[in-house]
Amino acid sequence: MEITIDDVRAFLNEFKIKAKAFGIIYRDDRQKNNLNSLLQLGINNVIREEIIFSLEDIDYSQGPIIDTLNKGAEMWVFGKDYNDIDLYIKISVSNRALCISFHEAEYPLNFPFKTQEK
Repeated sequence: MEITIDDVRAFLNEFKIKAKAFGIIYRDDRQKNNLNSLLQLGINNVIREEIIFSLEDIDYSQGPIIDTLNKGAEMWVFGKDYNDIDLYIKISVSNRALCISFHEAEYPLNFPFKTQEK
């Protein structure tokens, strides 16, 4: 199934509605996602949330990805530049908004909608 920019917009809209209503659950249990790692990048909890709420369709990189590990909702990957650091952001939404990964990108991300008009 090919993902369209409208699919990405619909996902982000649903994610942001749930996040505003119920907050975001962060998976900070992995070393690269924890607060100490973020603080080394100059990112605190407030900035992390601002970055997530600023995600746009052009920040989309890949997904939806089936969550085979946790059998949860599909995951979507986005990338964002923060102070010349490429961030890797993996989020999903079901009953709540969930941020699975938020850390410096370990490899270059592909942005299929970056060159298209909004």
